[in-house]
Amino acid sequence: MESTPTVGLYYDPFDHAIDDDPYPVWKRMRVEAPLYFNEKYNFYALSRYDDVARALPDWQTYRSGRGTTADILFSGIEVPPGILLWEDPPLHDLHRRLLSRVFTPRRMLAVEDLVREFCVSALDPLRDADGFDFVTDLGAFMPMRTIGYLLGIPEEGQQQIRERNDQSITVADEQGDLSQTIIQDSIAQFAEYIDWRATHPSDDLMTELINAEIEEPDGTRRRLERTEVLAYTAMIAGAGNETTARLIGFMGQLLGDHPDQRRELAANPALIPSAVEETLRYEPPSPVQARYVAADVEHYGQTVPEGSYMLLLNGSANRDETKFDDPDSYDIHRTGGHLSFGQGLHFCLGSALARLEGRVAFEEVLTRWTDWEVDYANASMAHTSSVRGWARMPVTVR
Repeated sequence: MESTPTVGLYYDPFDHAIDDDPYPVWKRMRVEAPLYFNEKYNFYALSRYDDVARALPDWQTYRSGRGTTADILFSGIEVPPGILLWEDPPLHDLHRRLLSRVFTPRRMLAVEDLVREFCVSALDPLRDADGFDFVTDLGAFMPMRTIGYLLGIPEEGQQQIRERNDQSITVADEQGDLSQTIIQDSIAQFAEYIDWRATHPSDDLMTELINAEIEEPDGTRRRLERTEVLAYTAMIAGAGNETTARLIGFMGQLLGDHPDQRRELAANPALIPSAVEETLRYEPPSPVQARYVAADVEHYGQTVPEGSYMLLLNGSANRDETKFDDPDSYDIHRTGGHLSFGQGLHFCLGSALARLEGRVAFEEVLTRWTDWEVDYANASMAHTSSVRGWARMPVTVR
């Protein structure tokens, strides 16, 4: 049985006006339609914390293998193997074990000095300026350089890859229509780097992927196929760039709007990790997770039938009044966690790197400026299929 639409309540992940500020709609959904149904796109959505927290790790019911963004899932585009975000066990488990060996604590520890160096090189030239843009001057630069270094992509190729990635994930209209070759086109841009690294090995992720072996369910071992290496590389590059850029933009905005908390961080940088966590809760760069429903499931006395599409609104769950006190307030002293990195087997593999980049970025910002104001007249939101955040976040500094 389909859920009954609530009068005047409408949620559409492709509507730019809703996406710019989805929280009022999500708040109504939590109260009026905790199991929401959209007739236009034929999807269901869960918005309460407890429902989303239970559903995210339940991969047997809510499958990722047909895509985890609404546009990919709804379009029926064939998803190639090797993109961890779009896989289910047992293939997912094999590939995640491989990438877990790549994202080692040793490598994350070694990258901190590099992240700081990239922040310094981005921010020092701006010291005497009247302002800067948290996204275009820092968020779009430092994560790109970091993930490019980790992968082994030459600096001259990093910006080109970011621009292509932006084009591929930007939603040009409000229908969510996609080219049937979008995934293949995104992956293909890395082919020349993979081929070059095959004959020029180095201490980077691409070389490690090229040489990696995985154990199949029957116990045999094999090298990754070239298409798998391409898919892994594209996934790491895309996820590593976009989400951290949006995190930095949101944090710049929120600290601009909360000067008392900003000054606290400047006086006590040990609080910066807590501010990163609160930013992730308050404005998650990836607030919607799409899933394919693999078996009938009951919610609020209604059956969501097998074959349905389900959106798990972790961004809404992070503002659930039953879980968080005063959830619509930004508070760097808050405790209690969030769902911004997911739950269960799809918990974000790059979470440690994102946290490190956010912390180091604002350690460096706050050593240079402790007072800024958001220039909302020139700020603009990005509209992409996979992440939410600012495309431009300019501030004036004093």
